[in-house]
Amino acid sequence: MRVKTGVVRRRRHKKLLKQARGFFSGRRKHFRKAKEQLERSLVYAYRDRRNKKRDFRRLWITRINAACRLNNISYSKFIHGLNKAGIELDRKILADMAMNDADAFKKVAEAAKTAI
Repeated sequence: MRVKTGVVRRRRHKKLLKQARGFFSGRRKHFRKAKEQLERSLVYAYRDRRNKKRDFRRLWITRINAACRLNNISYSKFIHGLNKAGIELDRKILADMAMNDADAFKKVAEAAKTAI
């Protein structure tokens, strides 16, 4: 006796096609194409959740470096000075200060310069 999968298959297909919303053309309409694309998309999502952390760190370092140059100190000397001075601010906070509070960043840069 063979097993018929009418309801089960439809539910499985509907679930997958719902996840494939927003894909282009047949990749959202045809089950097989949608399944292939969804597998690939989940791999990209997994990879890029990790890459996002790298990208933000690079952005923060770029912003800090630009602010350091305005205060006549290089990024590497600035970080070295912070470590010597015992100032424990992470790059996210420093980048935010560089963008939104230039006076406070200038004071931190001065503290880093004096510690070197």
